[in-house]
Amino acid sequence: MSDRSETSEGRRILICAPFGRDADAVSSILTHKGYEAVICRDLKDVAGMMSEQIGAILLTEEALARNADTLKSALQAQPSWSDVPFVLLAAPRAARMPSARLSQLALFDLSSNSVVLERPLGSASLFSAIASAMRLRQKQFQMRDRLRDLDESETRLRLATSAAGIGTWDYNPATGALRWDERCRAMFGLTSDRQISYEGTFLAGLHPQDKERADNAVKAALEPTGRGEFEVEYRTIGIDDGKERWIAAKGGAIFSGASAVRFIGTVIDITERKRTESALAASEAALRVEREALDTLNRTLEQRVAERTAALENEMAARNLAEEALRQSQKMEAVGQLTGGIAHDFNNMLTGIIGGINIAKRRIASGRLEDVDRFMDAAVDSANRAAALIARLLAFSRRQTLDSKPVEIAPQLEATRELLERTLPENIRVEIDVEAGTGAALADVNQLESALLNLAVNARDAMPDGGRLRVAARRCVVEACERSLDLKPGTYVLLAVSDTGIGMPADVVNKVFEPFFTTKPVGQGTGLGLSMIYGFVRQSGGQVRIDSRPGQGTTIELYLPAADGPSDDKGPMVPEAAPEGRGQSVLVVEDDDAVRLLICDVLGELSYLAFEAANAEAAIGILASEKTVDLMVSDVGLPGMNGRQLAEIARQYRPDLPILFVTGYAENAATKASFLGPNMAMIGKPFAVDDLAAKINEMMLANNPGR
Repeated sequence: MSDRSETSEGRRILICAPFGRDADAVSSILTHKGYEAVICRDLKDVAGMMSEQIGAILLTEEALARNADTLKSALQAQPSWSDVPFVLLAAPRAARMPSARLSQLALFDLSSNSVVLERPLGSASLFSAIASAMRLRQKQFQMRDRLRDLDESETRLRLATSAAGIGTWDYNPATGALRWDERCRAMFGLTSDRQISYEGTFLAGLHPQDKERADNAVKAALEPTGRGEFEVEYRTIGIDDGKERWIAAKGGAIFSGASAVRFIGTVIDITERKRTESALAASEAALRVEREALDTLNRTLEQRVAERTAALENEMAARNLAEEALRQSQKMEAVGQLTGGIAHDFNNMLTGIIGGINIAKRRIASGRLEDVDRFMDAAVDSANRAAALIARLLAFSRRQTLDSKPVEIAPQLEATRELLERTLPENIRVEIDVEAGTGAALADVNQLESALLNLAVNARDAMPDGGRLRVAARRCVVEACERSLDLKPGTYVLLAVSDTGIGMPADVVNKVFEPFFTTKPVGQGTGLGLSMIYGFVRQSGGQVRIDSRPGQGTTIELYLPAADGPSDDKGPMVPEAAPEGRGQSVLVVEDDDAVRLLICDVLGELSYLAFEAANAEAAIGILASEKTVDLMVSDVGLPGMNGRQLAEIARQYRPDLPILFVTGYAENAATKASFLGPNMAMIGKPFAVDDLAAKINEMMLANNPGR
């Protein structure tokens, strides 16, 4: 076989669909599938582009109305081995015109290698037909190459026979026509152009002692029950020159049914060329081996492909099993790392909480109250650190409750600048660069500020000798073709945080967003900073990318959805003292006894009247009663019926009832905007008493401004 490149031939699909957007639609589908699709205006364009680059031609039935003869002429001009496959997209039966059947017949008149698909059709049917046509076309190219190789072999044979002085003959037993080449005529001593015949020339030119033997050998070769082979050595007496020559003749018969239709062979003058006999035999043996190898390849090609395909499938199955085992091992390793990391950090925090409370209780019991606040503050500090760790875990798992709303990026970054400058040492310069027209991003402002602070702390650790921290922002559009971003097409705000630090190698960059991965010593970092940022941005509908190289610093890009409207952010709120109520009734629905006790005690101290319910069923009983309920405070994750379902039932009894949800896990409340209904609010656990009191007072005033 030849080594011709097949990178371009047979890869192109011509599409001719002159009406509507069929051509564009089919071209888009095929291009997306990896094919090279070319749209033609009519059959004349199709005929003009006929070449070995064409793998298949896709036509709609309407395209056959014009220039069919032009295409037919182009098809007839194809090489004998070529028969370009056609795929006809026929109109639906109900919509066909009376000439539709004639159009279909016209296509079959153009090509016998065609398939008709009725519209409308699914992508799977189209891909199947195209794939079959392309496979058939590739088989045509394989046949073309084999024919070329065979022609080359025959050319080599002719050259070999010419060089070796071999003559050829071709005899038709049915008509008696006999053809000799010049060398064969010379071996029979013919110097004139006389007519050649079996009786008058072949038998007449044989030596009398060899005539009968040679004639019997010919008859045996032409016998249908025989082997059809002819091989004999005989002498000739030159018909014109009278010379005697020894001839070795070899040939064979070709049969059609029970009759021989052709008898061909070669002759060689072995009188003068005995020494070339062995070389000729070797050449003929090599040619036979080549032909047999080609035949064997033709017969076994599909079998070998099937065997190779089965072997590859087995190999892929084994690889999938190995990859699954590796993934399971990695998951177990991650779980172990997760457990160890949480246990390490929580043990430290619980030590501060339990130790501080125990010492405070001992001091109170002994009447020494002067240091109680110090130990209680230490316990509260440890508890806040534990709450922060839980918040990071929820951020990474994308289960925190986000209060996403439009945030004007320029003023937000300017407000964050002061926080960054206080956090970073003086030898690190902070630069804020917001491109004009950046506008607002849709995000939780507190989480965004926390993410920027985390990135600044990481940058500080990467610049021990000082440097520059640059926070840039701009508006950008993500197209559908940018698949590497794993983002829906649309408009985003891009925040890029860059430092001039030591950078990271590729193996570290690949792990930075993994939970609990940290390059810091044990006890100096949880490894949740970047994973928390990743979880927050992905939950917000964005993406995070990192670019870092050793010695060249690090850039982390945050893609956040752009907000369509202006921001409603009114700036930071000034904290106020916890407002007190005026005896309003509050229904508290919480399954955790300690949390329910805490909320009810807070409400009592703030002059509210609290009703308790440990589950949704108990709460429904109170809601259905005649008791006055001015506000319902409900946990989201109640056993059985959850808090959101309870709220729907509560609104059936009391349509205007304000409802405050408390939650520590956002399985069903990932964003406030999608979870809350009218006159509803949410506060996350753990919460400060003052924050709870302020939120309750805010909802009371909004619902009853005169009270």
